[in-house]
Amino acid sequence: MAKEKVCKNCKVFVEGVTCPQCKGNQFTTIYQGKLNILDSNKSFIAKQIGIAQKGRYAIKVR
Repeated sequence: MAKEKVCKNCKVFVEGVTCPQCKGNQFTTIYQGKLNILDSNKSFIAKQIGIAQKGRYAIKVR
């Protein structure tokens, strides 16, 4: 199983060659923690860390 890659800019998990949110192409496989945002409008955590779209996010990237 291949390691999951995370966008260094917006911390979203990415499967393709470009990030679907910021359109960036700098990724890392070194991250700590996962966060699943189902509804960014109702999520207290999403509001606190500035996430505006639903998705899977890494808590910390290097």
